[in-house]
Amino acid sequence: MIGLEYILGLYHMQHNDLAEHLGIKKQNINLWIKEKQSIPKKYYPILEGLFHVDAETFTKELDEIEMLEIQKEKLKMDLQPIIKSYDQVLSNGAHSLEAVPIYDKEEMNRIERSIEKAKMIQRFKESLEAVDVHPFIDSYRIIIELLEQAGTESILHKTLQGLAHYLNVLPGDISTGEEQAEFEKALFEVLDDHNY
Repeated sequence: MIGLEYILGLYHMQHNDLAEHLGIKKQNINLWIKEKQSIPKKYYPILEGLFHVDAETFTKELDEIEMLEIQKEKLKMDLQPIIKSYDQVLSNGAHSLEAVPIYDKEEMNRIERSIEKAKMIQRFKESLEAVDVHPFIDSYRIIIELLEQAGTESILHKTLQGLAHYLNVLPGDISTGEEQAEFEKALFEVLDDHNY
């Protein structure tokens, strides 16, 4: 769906309302949405100020993550949340930690989690697409089974974090503490003993 069409639906704004706000005819809005006419550059600052998104958002096909980001910006305007604290989470690429805001409004925290989930699903899909060229698709099946059947088991989390350290996917300074360090030491000995 094109950005302007999605935004108007999200804001419950009719084409007439936007046209009136811009001082143009409703037909212009219809032509913009149907991509039969470009949005004149002079309207971008008005649209950006009204909806708090970048100009290119109005004319592009949006993916799920972009739609969620637009929802988040609307929620920010509606709720005016306050950041209570920050949570340290692995950044995309897992090479460092990044501070993620924790808001005083649960709706904001929920949309942040939805965006994070959508980004992880996108990365998983992209990674899975590469599987056709190598023989490790069974590993993906096992990962899914583990997540479905043992996703809340601490041994799974400890093992994944240890394996990520062993393979240098995670930097060594990202750890959950002394207990994890002892677990990883024993795990590394087993892996080294078997020449992995």
